[in-house]
Amino acid sequence: MNAAFPIRYIDPVFRPPSEAESLILPVTDGCSWNQCTFCEMYTAPQKKFRARDEAETLETIRRCGERFGDDIRRIFLADGDALVLPTRRLLAILAAIREHLPAVHRVSSYCLPRNLRKKSVAELRELKDAGLAIAYVGAESGDDEVLAKVNKGESFASTCEALDKLGEAGIKRSVMILNGLGGKTLSKQHAENSARLANATQPEFLATLVVSFPGGEERFRAGFQEWSPLDMAELFVEMEQFVSALELKRTVFRSDHASNWLVLKGTLGAEKERLLAQLRQAIASPEAARLRPAWARGL
Repeated sequence: MNAAFPIRYIDPVFRPPSEAESLILPVTDGCSWNQCTFCEMYTAPQKKFRARDEAETLETIRRCGERFGDDIRRIFLADGDALVLPTRRLLAILAAIREHLPAVHRVSSYCLPRNLRKKSVAELRELKDAGLAIAYVGAESGDDEVLAKVNKGESFASTCEALDKLGEAGIKRSVMILNGLGGKTLSKQHAENSARLANATQPEFLATLVVSFPGGEERFRAGFQEWSPLDMAELFVEMEQFVSALELKRTVFRSDHASNWLVLKGTLGAEKERLLAQLRQAIASPEAARLRPAWARGL
């Protein structure tokens, strides 16, 4: 650990877009599943999964308190799925944050649905009461065929179960869907079943990104040989099908990641018709829509 800085990072480091102002606190390295064929986030050799030593993590938090004092308001627990840690260890981390960084009012983490199978609602409620406010769940799709093709290791049912547990415990859920993940052949069912997942669980936050492969498609195509990418117009059609099928009561919706051609923001269901109008205009007249230029979509 560098004496000048209290946190030991192993590159590359990732966090959700909405955690831009958060202190990124690694409590694990890498991702405990790390077999999704579309994901390149934790495939670097130095990112093999391991839980950080508990003593190191607690010492890091203490040193962050000395270094940053009351300047830290939000913390994101890294890396890919901090909730894989036992509840006892997570509670110790949250207690240390309260002791040494008392100005923190929000702690968040990525969460794989599989990592909640052994955690009860009562345990999750303990974590919520200790300060865990938001869990980011990369559902990717609500369609079981798509999930199998990309080796997600989850299903519609397992994702629903995890989201329902989090919701019952009072932990806010931010769900991410990958636009274009089903390719041309599975696009419609991907859109419809992803909406069905959101409708069934009513997450507080919902976001979409466009699937992309900066490192190449070879790994992805090995399990999904018939996949062919959607062009921009087809991505808009899939999004229109997805939003049309959504029946949400009060969910903050964002489709503003750098991968998206068309930026969409609103609250569903109140602004559903406005969002659909934007999508339908982009489908009918893309030249008149306010699209993100290709150079700005660098990933």
